[in-house]
Amino acid sequence: MFVASTEFISAAEAQSNALGFDPAVVFVAHPIQDRTDDEMRALAEKAFEDILAEITA
Repeated sequence: MFVASTEFISAAEAQSNALGFDPAVVFVAHPIQDRTDDEMRALAEKAFEDILAEITA
């Protein structure tokens, strides 16, 4: 299971196809790099339930 920003959706799909592996994934809003700590916390909180569901499925 991995978490990435939406910028990497097509790259993740291509890599998955190339490797023949379909991991669980949660995508969060892009960009990440210039976000404040508070914005990053909000992204994490928004994605938390989806991440938890993927790692406990």
